[in-house]
Amino acid sequence: MPKFSPLPRLRAFVLAAPLAVAACHVGPVYAPQKPALPPAYASTASGPAVAADWWKGFGSAELDRLIASADSGSFDIAAAVARMQQADAALRVAGGALLPQVGLPGKVSWQQGNISTPGIGGTTKSRAVDTRSYNLGPSLSFELDLWGAVADQRDAAAAAALFSRYDKETVRLSVLTSVASTWFSALAYQDRLDVSARDLHDAEDILAAITARQEAGTASLLDVTQQATLVAGIKAQQPNLRLQRDQQLAALGVLTGQLPEQIKAPVGTLEALRLPAVSPGLPSTLLARRPDVAAAEASLMQQNANIRAARAAFFPTISLTGSAGLQSAALNSLLGPGSVLLNAAASASQTIFDNGTLSAQLAQARARNAELLADYRKSVVQAFTDVEDGLTQLRETTEQVRLQQQAVDSAQAAANIARAQVRAGTLDIVTALQTQTTLFNDLDALTQARLARVQALVTLYKALGGGWTQSDVIPPDTPIYNGVL
Repeated sequence: MPKFSPLPRLRAFVLAAPLAVAACHVGPVYAPQKPALPPAYASTASGPAVAADWWKGFGSAELDRLIASADSGSFDIAAAVARMQQADAALRVAGGALLPQVGLPGKVSWQQGNISTPGIGGTTKSRAVDTRSYNLGPSLSFELDLWGAVADQRDAAAAAALFSRYDKETVRLSVLTSVASTWFSALAYQDRLDVSARDLHDAEDILAAITARQEAGTASLLDVTQQATLVAGIKAQQPNLRLQRDQQLAALGVLTGQLPEQIKAPVGTLEALRLPAVSPGLPSTLLARRPDVAAAEASLMQQNANIRAARAAFFPTISLTGSAGLQSAALNSLLGPGSVLLNAAASASQTIFDNGTLSAQLAQARARNAELLADYRKSVVQAFTDVEDGLTQLRETTEQVRLQQQAVDSAQAAANIARAQVRAGTLDIVTALQTQTTLFNDLDALTQARLARVQALVTLYKALGGGWTQSDVIPPDTPIYNGVL
């Protein structure tokens, strides 16, 4: 007699169940957004496209080191990576619901009792009896995805995983541009300290000359006092500049995941930085280079799938269960004839009255979609606004630096003449004070103008996506995102 095994039948059931009924979606299929694009930017700039390592264009080894530290040690980037890993795990969970759930339950029961039998001479004998029951076999459960609800939930999870990747790139871009901007601010405060030290030296030099004139009787005590006041004012500015420089360095510690003591004082000057040329490219390519815009559209994709899932909740759900196994009341007959068991069951459920809950959930999903659509459109407009602002800032701050440099050159020439005349005793102290103050203010303003220019460049790099492209994050042939991209 051939042996009977239930496993081939169970295997066939497992493979055939997902194909028994083809799922059909009952909601809208996502259509990629096609926002209106400007034909060209109002402001223009020439140069190469933004590279992924854009910060190297400034020619600062210290900035390169800080960017590398932020890439590996930033708390914000690490948190974004963790969110991405959570979304990937949620996608695997959602995808698992599309396949049958197979288990291997086993059960052993044991019971002991006494059996009495008549003995000789009317006596009764009692003996203990053990009863054991064994049940072992695989089981299967599967929900037929008639209306595509389970697939929609998987698609929503896939879109959420996409969002998490784009969000991680958005966070990274924000962190790296913040590192550059903060480092440049620290350099600017150090430059202003250096300018202040130079100003102090010149002011003290003139103070010595006026003091000598006062001792010779050619200058008054008021002249000495006025110059001493200027010297004291320059000294009073320096603690605040050092404080603000150190605050920028401490902020770099937070951005790069380091303690403040690990951040060194800035070396170099803003004037020594290279100013890389950059081109905004065509407006039609901007949206593919902005991770925040891609994230906004991924949210739309996720909500579109949620709408389909909410719509599918109006229809019946059908579940299939099946099991096959071996059962026996004794171990020695577990594999004997008659010990094979098969059972299968199907169940269906349909909500008849829910007091409008399903309708409200669908309305809520549609309203959320409308909100996300508005957010996406805003992100598109914001992207082009950011680029225009960045181009305008770069143009105007470049002109400001040029004009401020001219002012410094003129003020320096006037100060040199005034210093010579003070020493010669042919210039009144009021005019000398005015020329010194003008020069000091112009030098400080030049440093701040240079800072504004490099920060405008950083802002433009960020507005253009920092050299990011979608294919760098999600290759087109990535299997888990097929049907979602």
